[in-house]
Amino acid sequence: MSRPYAEVIGDPIAQSKSPAIHGFWLEKLGIDAEYRACHVRPDELADYFAQRRDDAEWRGCNITMPHKQAAMPLLDAIDPAAARIGAVNTVVPEAAGLGGYNTDLPGFLEPLGERTFAVVSVIGAGGAARAILAALADRKVGWVSLQNRSAQKGEALMAEFGLDGCVVAPGEEVPTAELLVNTSSLGMAGFPAMPPVERYVADGGIVYDIVTHPLDTDLLRRARGRGLRTIDGLAMLIGQAAVAFEKFFGQPAPREHDAELRARLTA
Repeated sequence: MSRPYAEVIGDPIAQSKSPAIHGFWLEKLGIDAEYRACHVRPDELADYFAQRRDDAEWRGCNITMPHKQAAMPLLDAIDPAAARIGAVNTVVPEAAGLGGYNTDLPGFLEPLGERTFAVVSVIGAGGAARAILAALADRKVGWVSLQNRSAQKGEALMAEFGLDGCVVAPGEEVPTAELLVNTSSLGMAGFPAMPPVERYVADGGIVYDIVTHPLDTDLLRRARGRGLRTIDGLAMLIGQAAVAFEKFFGQPAPREHDAELRARLTA
């Protein structure tokens, strides 16, 4: 007999930690359901959603690269926050059809608590950066320095989210920030190294690297060496997954087991 299921889709997909995260929570709560990884290529995306619409056991999906924007016109409704971000990472079947959401924004903010920042430095201007810039706009950050190879793309993003600041190339001198966020592939396994951008973070500031492979990046190690607080990519990944989990399975994720979950993911 088939069981209810949710899944994550992307191209590639083998690297995703989402099945381990959601599977852990399903196990802890004793929910008779499963969470899968499904490899969906760009030319298969429309067929994927057409098939899932008729599957009574399908509870929805998370979306990773490269489908976060391409999926939007295939859905029936887009949550206002996801529409503002311009990307969806969670789709659920609803009474009116398929609804699209973006859980990256709350996932990013969760480990920051209620702290506010006057000056923030953001590296990268891709899909993840959109959710983070939207979150910074919501927190009414006074000044953002966006480090990106394309000044034109960076300036367009800053204007789109109504943020004051500047756009510079990665590693160039920027105003001293209270929070530095890496949303780029710099420092990821197989990609170029991250320049010593932590030197532009104020004492008592935070360095937040959303890279998950490796989890403990050179940037985070250098920041700790300066005595700065650090936040790794698992924090945002688990936070955004928890929002999606409740949409899929109707129960809050058992976050009291976060330490055990981290240990399992990093074993």
